[in-house]
This record gives sequence, structure tokens and C-alpha cells, in this order.
Amino acid sequence: MEKIVILTGAGISAESGLSTFRDEGGLWAQHRIEDVATPEGFARDPALVQGFYNARRVQASKVQPNAAHEALARLQRDWPGDVVIVTQNVDSLHEAGGAKDVIHMHGTLAGALCSACGHRWTAPPEMAVGESCPACARPTARPDVVWFGEIPYYMDEIYDHLSSASIFAAIGTSGQVYPAAAFVHEAQAAGARTIEINLEPSPGASGFDERLVGKATQTVPRWVGHLLAPHS
Repeated sequence: MEKIVILTGAGISAESGLSTFRDEGGLWAQHRIEDVATPEGFARDPALVQGFYNARRVQASKVQPNAAHEALARLQRDWPGDVVIVTQNVDSLHEAGGAKDVIHMHGTLAGALCSACGHRWTAPPEMAVGESCPACARPTARPDVVWFGEIPYYMDEIYDHLSSASIFAAIGTSGQVYPAAAFVHEAQAAGARTIEINLEPSPGASGFDERLVGKATQTVPRWVGHLLAPHS
């Protein structure tokens, strides 16, 4: 059966109340990206970075999945083939909406990482500067989030899925950050039909076979319903 590979970005969680890089107001508007989302920023001011991600963790704990998250979980449950969800988001809204085995290419707010030994564990609600790794005991805990300049997680697995995709969808993502911006080309090279679903067309929208424009909570359930109609 046909495999569907879906890439989601900040736009799918925005309607649940999580701010994006480009929102005026909100957490991101209060900081420069290079100060809170780079290894250099963490080395320079770990207290600022830990405080920023503690605030993001609190924000994420207060929101609920929306109709778009729930529709993708329904697609995963009812589609006769595989549905692989890859997300650039670090929240857990896909899982809260019922999705399984989500590939978090940029890590998760719920995770902690030892920058010394690479051990991972569940982050406490508030991470302190100099928090110890439970594996090596060094005071080198950081958020398990991929920062600018770092390599996203699970890339080999993602490319394997793209190479066998029959349908590729990019939902709520700007399409400007690599390597994710190139996923549509990988999927097309494998013969997949491609669709972008976004609040407004991205700069790379013309590279997709099909485009749906509108709120994710409206467009994604409609698209899922269209896909599942022949199988219901």
C-alpha cells in the first residue's frame, strides 16, 4: 500500500497557542535566535538558555492538540498503508493528539541531553544551570533540542522513508530551513505526489504538485477526509 510521509512545522502547533519564530510577541520575540538556539549561545549564557527552554516547557504544558494534530492521528490509524510523521516541532502535541512513533528531527522539550557523554533522559519541568547527568555525573545537562548549526536527528531514517514515499505532505512549515527544505525534492525523486498545506504559500510552494492554503485546523482535516474517503 501507499506510504504517506508528512513533515510538520510550527504552523500546525500555532493554532494550539504555541508561538513561532516569526510571531510578534511571545517567547521568540524577546530573544535573538543566536542567544537561545545555538551551542555558542548556551556556552555564553547557560542561565539565559535554560530559562528560555524552561519557559517554553511551561508554555507547551498548557496547550492542547488541535484538529490538525487529531486528523493526522486519524490518518495514521485508518490509512491502509504506512503514515510516517516527521516533525520539526519540539512539542508533544502530535502524541497528545493520538499519533504514534513521531520522528522528532529537532528533539523535544521533554528531553534532556548530556553534552559530555550524550546520555538522554526526561527533562525536569525546570532545568538548572550545571544540572548533573544521571549517567556520567558531569554538570553538563542541556535541553535535548537541536540548535542552529547542529545536525538534526534521525536523518538516515527520514531519507529512507522519503525514498519509499508515495505521498509527501509538508504542513505548516516555511520550507526555508535545510535539510527539511529539501525533503520535497527527495520525495519527488522517488516518484511521490507532493502537497504543501500552509496558512500562506511558502517561498518553495511552486515546487509542490498541489497546494492547500488556509488554517491547519481546517485544511488538514479536509485533506485527510479526502484521502480516507475511498477507504471508509
